[in-house]
Amino acid sequence: MFSIKTVLVPTDFSDASESALTYGKEMARAFGASLHVVHVMEDLLAHAWAAEVYVASMPNLRDEVERESQIRLDAILSDDDRTALRARVALLAGNPFIEIIRYAKTNEIDLIVMGTHGRGPIAHMLLGSVAEKVVRKSPCPVLTVREAQHDFVMP
Repeated sequence: MFSIKTVLVPTDFSDASESALTYGKEMARAFGASLHVVHVMEDLLAHAWAAEVYVASMPNLRDEVERESQIRLDAILSDDDRTALRARVALLAGNPFIEIIRYAKTNEIDLIVMGTHGRGPIAHMLLGSVAEKVVRKSPCPVLTVREAQHDFVMP
């Protein structure tokens, strides 16, 4: 029997991630599951363009990005959501797709709900898709959500 006890929602704070969070919270409520929300900070030095432009200001940049990310992550759930959904938030660092998969395995996640930006074929070819990589490598089912697909209607 398949049961959902843990739901993971990775966020990059985009509109698509916000839609995924709405789905994730409702799925957690419907199944009585706990909710995990993670944000993965990418290493700015890993991107050649970022390294060339920002090397001079790097010492404090990572700390500033981390501080701002933590503030946004802490504000993403209400106190009621945290209590009712036994919610946890986590700020991770590294390659987003790898860290999402690692978190899902480590925390025995039953369902990942994540936003997808629905880029065109050229942007997809050049940038790749974190959502696609997660779908391919996930240890559990993945529900991908595009921005504002369906609104939840309460009875």
